[in-house]
Order: sequence, then C-alpha cells, then structure tokens
Amino acid sequence: MIEVVNPATGTAIATYYTHTQAQVEERLVQAAVAQRQWAECPLTERCAALVRLAAVLRAGRDTYARLIVSEMGKPLMEAEAEIEKSALTCEFYAEQAPCFLGDTPVASAAADSRVVYDPLGVVLAVMPWNYPFWQFIRFAAPALAAGNGAILKHASNVPGCALALEQAFAKADLPLGLVATLLIEGREVAGVLADPRIAAVTLTGSTAVGQQVASQAGSLMKKQVLELGGSDPFIVLADADVALAAQTAVKARFGNAGQSCISAKRFIVVDAVADAFTEAFATAAAALRLGDPLDRATQIGPLARASLRE
Repeated sequence: MIEVVNPATGTAIATYYTHTQAQVEERLVQAAVAQRQWAECPLTERCAALVRLAAVLRAGRDTYARLIVSEMGKPLMEAEAEIEKSALTCEFYAEQAPCFLGDTPVASAAADSRVVYDPLGVVLAVMPWNYPFWQFIRFAAPALAAGNGAILKHASNVPGCALALEQAFAKADLPLGLVATLLIEGREVAGVLADPRIAAVTLTGSTAVGQQVASQAGSLMKKQVLELGGSDPFIVLADADVALAAQTAVKARFGNAGQSCISAKRFIVVDAVADAFTEAFATAAAALRLGDPLDRATQIGPLARASLRE
C-alpha cells in the first residue's frame, strides 16, 4: 500500500495498492511483446507518436501540473513549466531522431561498411520525484524513438504522476504496454532488473542506490545509464557583475526549492567581492515568497517530504 501525503498540508490525499507479482509479470510480458512490434515500426511512425505525446501533455497541462504540486509540492508555475519542457523534449527528439539514428557509413576499401543503431529492448527506468514528469520523459522520448520500450518504477511519493504518465502514452496511441508503470517497493527493483525481458536500466538518484544498481546490472551484463548526486560549484570572480551574479545564484540555489541535481550547492567567491556578493545574495533570498504552491505568487513551496526537511 502506498499512501500519498500532500507536502504543503501534511494530509493524506490518496492511497494506491502496490502491484502483485502476477501484475508485474503481466506488465513485463506486455512490454516485451509491444517492444518487438514497436521496433518494426518505421522511424517516421515512432517520431509521429512523440509529436502526439507532446500534444497530449500540453492538452493536460493544468491537470498534470496540479498533480505534481499535490504530490511533491513545487509551485504551480514551475510544474506548468515542467510539462511544457516535457512536451518540447518530445518534439526535439521527434525532429532530431532521423539524424541521431541514421546509418553512418564507414570508409573501407574492402567492403560497404556502416554503423547502424538497433534498439536494446525494454529498459527499466528508476526515476526520482523532483521532476516527476520530465525526468521520465527525457529518458523515454529518445529511448522510444530508437525503438525501445520502457518500464517505469517511480519514486514512492509520486505514484499518481507515474500512472498519469502511463495514461498519457496510451492517449498518444502508442502500443498497449509499451510504456508501463510498476507500483512496487524499492526492494523489488532487483527482481525486475534481473528479469530476462529487461535489457537495460537507467536510474536517477543517490550515489548509494546507484552503486547497488550498477553492481547488479554489471553482474547481469546489462547496459546502464546512471545520474547520481553532485556538488555543483557556483564560482564568482573579481570582475563579475555582483548584483547579477547574486540574482543568478539565488535562482540556481532555490529553483524547485533547491531540490535539483543541478542546483548550485557550493558558492566559491573571491575575497574582493565576497562581502558584496553575500549581502546581495542574502537580500535576494529573503525576498523570495514562500507559501501555498497553488498560489501563483508563491516562489518557494514545501520540501517534498518531512524527512527531507528534517
């Protein structure tokens, strides 16, 4: 059982039953069948599906954005921007896939040689809550264009977003089961990754979890793409426009309430401008408006979970 708590109010807003082993098996079977069919579709058809998906996302923007707000708490305007970014990502790969995936001739006097790109199969995506739509779309759009299928294991506090994503792909008329969500506990991921119908894995999350996934994927000889934690520096030199640097630094630190892998996390400032920068940064940070994330005037919503705040 998964209980979703609205981080802005602390109240429970929804309950979801986790999938049984039989339901997981059914979805893996469907994904494998759908992916084989999808791989045979012409690239033009796969790209057209991404264009349809972009339209579905835009048409449902208000609903999707409010769902994001209710489950993980980011301000409404940021959630709306995330949906638009997801739609743009779909359109980008729809336009660029023929170039990215085209055969590449290799000069050879002995034979007509070329590099070709074949799909891997069904890819397991273990995704985080901080950008619950875009983190999955940024993987799924290029993966689907290349002929792959996708199984999503989302963070436990955004199951509604995970199911909404699955439904969005269905509304865009992609094959049934090609993109599927698994509502499972984190400890069950290893069993899914070990399934022979899973060809590869991508994870965005902590370094500790990444080590576990990388170790298992490596032992299974399965390809992996990991995006893990960082400690991004924001460097201010003596010739900087200090006011502009401080304004930019506040945006870089507090976007998505600071819950971003690319947030500025360390500020390295030369002595000559350190005092001026610190004062300007503190003033700009103090001016940020905290409040109800559904209020369009709000710039900082709650952190996604009480445990993170603590």
